[in-house]
Amino acid sequence: MSFDKDAKDWDKDPKKVERAKIFAKEINNFIKPKGVMKALEFGCGTGLLSYELKEAFDSITLVDNSQGMIEVLQEKIKNENIKNFVPVYLNLLEEDLNQNDFDVIYTLMTLHHIVDLDKVLQIFNSMLKANGYFCIADLVKEDGSFHSDSSTFNGHNGFDKDKLSAILLKNGFEMKSYKICTESKREIEGKIKKYPLFLMIVRKKN
Repeated sequence: MSFDKDAKDWDKDPKKVERAKIFAKEINNFIKPKGVMKALEFGCGTGLLSYELKEAFDSITLVDNSQGMIEVLQEKIKNENIKNFVPVYLNLLEEDLNQNDFDVIYTLMTLHHIVDLDKVLQIFNSMLKANGYFCIADLVKEDGSFHSDSSTFNGHNGFDKDKLSAILLKNGFEMKSYKICTESKREIEGKIKKYPLFLMIVRKKN
């Protein structure tokens, strides 16, 4: 899967835009940031989710390790004169952002690509303020067919709620909310298959 190659057409998919709107509304309703909190989006892509949350937060740092995605995001920021977005081209698993004052970290369809969950969760925990929130929008555990068209995918086939919450607990987070919010549809072997997508919101334990 080449995210750099896909970047230019990413926002043209109405399903991706609608998905971002759905999760943004859920995050906003639960956390109620009211324009004063500081957020980080991990694996931001072209910033679709943050775009829907731009009025909700005082500032949003958008991190991705795809240069193509960040370039599209930078163009969007420039064209729309978005003042509170800070795009960062960075592999957070290998490089340090040197910030530990975020109120909220959120990620959309990114966590299942990360092999070492313990490592990334420890990084997030260290970047959040006391009582900070981490919001995960991702795939419910599936049979492996979601990425069947990719020969290079080596992440997780979605997540089981209890197993994921146990990993989060081990890394200093406690569950606050879990909800199936929408679904993703893909054509697999000539048939349309539905994949439920969840939003799990956890809080940094002190």
